[in-house]
Amino acid sequence: MLKIYLAGPDVFRPDAAEYGPRLKALCAEYGFEGLFPLDVQVPEEITDPHQQAIWIYRANLKLLDAADCVLANLASFRGSEPDSGTCFEVGYAAALGKPLYGYMPDASSYPERMRRKYPEWLGTEPDRDRDGNVLEAFGLPLNLMLAVPTQIVAGGPREALELLSQDLKPAE
Repeated sequence: MLKIYLAGPDVFRPDAAEYGPRLKALCAEYGFEGLFPLDVQVPEEITDPHQQAIWIYRANLKLLDAADCVLANLASFRGSEPDSGTCFEVGYAAALGKPLYGYMPDASSYPERMRRKYPEWLGTEPDRDRDGNVLEAFGLPLNLMLAVPTQIVAGGPREALELLSQDLKPAE
């Protein structure tokens, strides 16, 4: 059974303890085993916040190492970009050569999404933000360093799992 690391800011949701098992159940519907970062908990004896952070970092890397592929929630989080931790996890998995799948509610090009969702961040020139920085115009939904190695679908985890299943599940 393929193991899928479930990356995303979902660990910060108020209902994360319930949401993770729902994501894992959805993976099981497709014949996969989901690995959710909250599957492992910081031991009670580690009380220092910095040491807790180190423990979580290492535990997440172990889960990523054990996974066959990554399914990432790449929706905007606290701004116009995906969660930075999720971006790191996708990059780490890419370095390991693991297949990458992602989902976001709107997978239109980055400049199009910026114009629709964050017009206050745009500049007077159509291809620049308000600080004069270029908006990537490759027709990709995210920065090319995420969008090129990742199969990104518009929708949620179910839509991404359908694609992942078509691509990776062995023929029965």
